[in-house]
Amino acid sequence: MRTEDRSTDNPIDIALKNYERVATYRVTLRSKSGRSVEEIRYYYKSGLVRMEFISPFRGAVLTYNPARNEVLLKPLRITNRIVALSPENKLIRSAAGHGVAKSDIGSLLKVAAELRSGGTTHVISKESIAGRQTLLVRVTGDEHIAVSGIHEYDLWLDEETYLPLKARAYGFAGECMEEILMDDLETNIDLPDDLFSLS
Repeated sequence: MRTEDRSTDNPIDIALKNYERVATYRVTLRSKSGRSVEEIRYYYKSGLVRMEFISPFRGAVLTYNPARNEVLLKPLRITNRIVALSPENKLIRSAAGHGVAKSDIGSLLKVAAELRSGGTTHVISKESIAGRQTLLVRVTGDEHIAVSGIHEYDLWLDEETYLPLKARAYGFAGECMEEILMDDLETNIDLPDDLFSLS
C-alpha cells in the first residue's frame, strides 16, 4: 500500500488517508475490557462485516450489512438457526460497549481524530509488535475532552501503512478502559461476497 507524505501530516491524518484505500481486510482481534477478554476473527469488505467468535461464544458467527442495516447471527456452529437483529441491539455489543456498525478500524481512527482535534498528539516511541515495526502515538484530549468516554488513546501504528496494530483507551482517571491487539492484519485481499452472508 502506498503511504502519504509523512513530513508535515499528523500520524492520525496519515492513518485515516491510508485507510481510505482499504477496501477489504482480515484480522484477529484480541480485546480486554475489565475482566472480559474477547477473541474474534474479523473480516471487512466495503462496510460489510463478518465476525467469527473464538472466545467467548466459540463457534458463533455474525454478519453486518450496512445497506440493509441488519445483523444476522448464527449463535452456534452446530445449528442452522439464524437470528436477525438490529445493529444497535445490546446483546451484540462488545464488553467495552462497541456496536458492530462502528467496529472497523476506520471508526477507531475517527474517534482518535476527534479526540486529537480537542487535544494533542505525540509520537512516544518505536516498538515491535509481532515482528512489525510500529510508532507508538499518544492522543490526549484537553482537560475536559473525551470521545465515547475516552480521554487518551495509545495507538501502535504500523510504520509502513500507519494502520493500528494495537490500541489502548484510557478514561479521565487514567484507568485503562480497553486494550485491543490486531494480529495478522492483511489489507486489500480477495474476500468473496458470500463470506458476508449466512445460510
